[in-house]
Amino acid sequence: MYRRPATAAVLLATVLSLSLTACSSDGDKPAAEAKPKPPAASSVPDPADSSAAPAAPSSPAAKPTGPVLPDAKLTPATGSFKENEKKYLSGRVPEKTDPAAVLQTGQEACQRIARTAKRDKDAAVAAVVSGEIAGAKDAITHLCPEQKPVLAAAEKGFGDGTRKSPAAGTYRAASPTPSCAWQAKSAAGAVLASGPEPGAKPGAPVTAKIPAGTSEFVSAGCYAWLPA
Repeated sequence: MYRRPATAAVLLATVLSLSLTACSSDGDKPAAEAKPKPPAASSVPDPADSSAAPAAPSSPAAKPTGPVLPDAKLTPATGSFKENEKKYLSGRVPEKTDPAAVLQTGQEACQRIARTAKRDKDAAVAAVVSGEIAGAKDAITHLCPEQKPVLAAAEKGFGDGTRKSPAAGTYRAASPTPSCAWQAKSAAGAVLASGPEPGAKPGAPVTAKIPAGTSEFVSAGCYAWLPA
């Protein structure tokens, strides 16, 4: 039987080692230092491509902190914006961003408010109060003023968490979870009232009576509070 000479085996191992070393490098850089490139189909922009325009804000509330388009340049690719649309876009469109894309986020907020309010006005109000529909105030003010009753109701409520110096009165929790709980505290930290009442049935409506002099109202699992 023919046996491969030992020197040939050593030579083969050396060639394979050199091939693997070449494949793990990017030019003269080792693999650990090689700059990764996103695949051709990836939506992740290459940071080296400085010509990539910034994306539109993720929500109508996300006003840019950097340079924005001046009002004189708030024009769509075709046609023109209405006066109320221009007011909504003023100071909201980052440079190199299509104003129409930013306007669309506000229009979508209006559509969502309208759809929700048609089914359940309280649910729409709670979504605005909680911030679930971001930028609702500006969107309603400029793009869908017919939803101002929803905004007016939302301005009387407040979201889950900590509320400083709440107005005294009775409030009801919108879409509370079974773990919804709350406390009204004085400036000294004393608990003035709390809930829900012991023995309350899961899923039952949750109300909170905030006494006068409450310095801090704290709640969790209650989503949003609306005047009862």
